[in-house]
Amino acid sequence: MINEIVIIGLGAGDLDQLPLGVYKLLKKSSMCYVRTIEHPVIRELQSEGMAFESFDAVYEKHDGFSEVYEEISDILLDKAKNEPVLYAVPGHPMVAEKTVQLLLEKGEEKGIKITVSGGQSFLDALFQSVKIDPIEGFQLLDGTALKVEQIHIGQHMIIGQVYDAYVASDVKLTLMEKLPDDHEVFIVTAAGSKEESVRKTVLYELDRHLELNNLTSVYVPPVKEEEKKFREFSKLKQIIARLRGPGGCPWDQKQTHESLKTYLIEEVYELIDAIDSDDVEAMIGELGDVLLQVMLHAQIGEDEGMFSIEDVIEEVISKMVRRHPHVFGDVKVNGVEDVLANWQDIKEAEKESAPKTNSLLDDIGKALPNLIRANEYQRRAANAGFDWDQVSEAWDKVKEEVQEVEAELYVANNRERIKDELGDLFFALVNVTRFYGIQAEEAVHAANQKFYRRFSYIEECVARDNKQFADYSLAELDRYWDEAKSKGL
Repeated sequence: MINEIVIIGLGAGDLDQLPLGVYKLLKKSSMCYVRTIEHPVIRELQSEGMAFESFDAVYEKHDGFSEVYEEISDILLDKAKNEPVLYAVPGHPMVAEKTVQLLLEKGEEKGIKITVSGGQSFLDALFQSVKIDPIEGFQLLDGTALKVEQIHIGQHMIIGQVYDAYVASDVKLTLMEKLPDDHEVFIVTAAGSKEESVRKTVLYELDRHLELNNLTSVYVPPVKEEEKKFREFSKLKQIIARLRGPGGCPWDQKQTHESLKTYLIEEVYELIDAIDSDDVEAMIGELGDVLLQVMLHAQIGEDEGMFSIEDVIEEVISKMVRRHPHVFGDVKVNGVEDVLANWQDIKEAEKESAPKTNSLLDDIGKALPNLIRANEYQRRAANAGFDWDQVSEAWDKVKEEVQEVEAELYVANNRERIKDELGDLFFALVNVTRFYGIQAEEAVHAANQKFYRRFSYIEECVARDNKQFADYSLAELDRYWDEAKSKGL
């Protein structure tokens, strides 16, 4: 006896839509298993005396659809060990039917033949019902597992398996992350049959229609207005390509990787200002400016045939997956220290496979701000074992460098030697900040901001008195400084 499951599709509507071959298979079968009994074809065939056994009860047992589909497929495969099985699903078996995909995956392993014998998909009828041409571009998405990153608002969207108000609510909330609340949508049930229903509504009311069933799909028309696509990454890429392309902006067209370096540094520091100010709106704007720089560099790379933004994205994703085996693999960690240790081990392994350099310090960016580069040099040397044991030793080095600066200031008074000794002092101070996990660049940035606030206060005081700075002694100005300090500026 051949162990076989024959799968047929019941279409999206009534018996008139059912292909003749599928009808014959049903008529000669003594029993047909169905994913759900709620289908117009089944009601008509039951009136003709046909017997059906549904899996509706399985839906009641589980909280998620994935568990439902797994159990249905397992039951069918178990029955097929002893008897041929006829299994019917709504629509076409190969369109939006997870149980069919599971049967195809598992059947070969269990030595059970899986045969798909056709049916009519709901798609052709739905295209006709909502009067769209799919060649314009469309997406077919699963309402029970809809993710916002799947959604392309510039295409026709058909969301199937919107069984009930619960699924409709999830679909609504997901769509509203990218679409206006009042975007027009259509609820289509039993497309192409005499029971067909097409209802137009607005997105925020999608889950308020209670006539949903397993033959219901939602059609979402594409967004036509260009400004409504401004949340799409693809739109940003198009804009940058347009700026750099023929008929674009002369300034953008002439930029190179080299010419953009200054702007990138400026934008990063402006972002840091926004973060320090805890200004969310400013952070959005400044993050956008940093992203703009990334996109411009990527577009230049693409224009030169060297790389694209997709290469950049692939590289960072690969790195994140590779360096987080505790998230994307089976490595176990206990806290942040384990994560950092793993990260360092993986980086070291990557270096071993990379082309060899002459020094451990060679791959630290020469264009980094020098306080950051000093921190990185010291950190790299410390990892190799070249470091103070205690922060007190690092502080003693600072005091030693202060004495050497003083000697040059008050004895030799040689400008080049003073510059050299001051450089040593800055470097020694970075060592102290590193011991406390403080980035020296950020510390100086905070000091600059503090100076700006306090000096601005002095300017306000001078202006309030209708005087000029020259009208004050340094001691008087210092009093204003102390006032600013007492006010927490």
